[in-house]
Amino acid sequence: MTIPDLNLLIALDALLSECSVARAAARLQLSASATSRVLARLRETTGDPLLVRAGRGLVPTPRALELRDEAARLVRDAAALLRPAAPPDLARIDRAFTFRTREGFVETFGLALLGRIAQEAPGVRLHFVARTDKDGTALRDAVVDLETGVADGTAGPELRAQALFRDRFVAVVRGDHALANVPRATPALYAAGDHVRVARRPTGHEAVDQALAVLGLERRVITTVASFSAALSLVRDGGLIATVPERSTGRLRDGLVTIPLPLPVPDITISLLWHPRMDADPVHRWLRGVVREVVGERGQVSAHAGLQDHRSQE
Repeated sequence: MTIPDLNLLIALDALLSECSVARAAARLQLSASATSRVLARLRETTGDPLLVRAGRGLVPTPRALELRDEAARLVRDAAALLRPAAPPDLARIDRAFTFRTREGFVETFGLALLGRIAQEAPGVRLHFVARTDKDGTALRDAVVDLETGVADGTAGPELRAQALFRDRFVAVVRGDHALANVPRATPALYAAGDHVRVARRPTGHEAVDQALAVLGLERRVITTVASFSAALSLVRDGGLIATVPERSTGRLRDGLVTIPLPLPVPDITISLLWHPRMDADPVHRWLRGVVREVVGERGQVSAHAGLQDHRSQE
């Protein structure tokens, strides 16, 4: 099937509306001769003269009169289709989004995020699922709409990323642990304790181990787990030391003592990730803005709290 030149539809609307080659040319921003050639193509395409000479002007044929209103409607519809999307009426939106996050995000930010969404767009539903790997396939395949993580490029170079907050690593212990009862932890005292390491792979090499190695120290890792919640559960019940990102595990650390690391370990940046096909979607764009604002607000509160007196967190 041969696809017709749809530019002819715009010219047809102009010619039938104006019944004048000169006026149609001005409307189309073409020369009169170019518009005459377009009219000739339209006559050939439709099999009808469309506009015929009557005195000094042109008049439409019966076929042209049949086409005039339909041509105008199609051009209006096409123009509306190709215009940028209007701002969404959030109060009337009925839509669900899947948000893949690392553990601790829902506990720390979930309630505030859901409250903000309910206030602005009560018909929007947010479904949280666990992010257990860095594979970006779920975003590419539209299985999830948004996710959080460290944007290191491993999820896919085509994905969009925007920073949400910076996070620092901290040591977490029980209130009766030796680290919780000293004025200031030292690298040696930190390394001497029994540690639970969080790693996707049991042989994972972490920045904290590199920082200790520079000082000639090595921590005693007695077990490795795959999640922050599992590590903090062992801390709570077994008296171990866990090293976790501070803001990402805010609620997970309730009832435990948080201590600044006595080591120069680089911060990490937690980012919001999505697929570029959702860039211009107005509701998705609104949701991204809500996540940035809510997470940013709670991040500022956490940053202002500080860790000068770790014993106050018992």
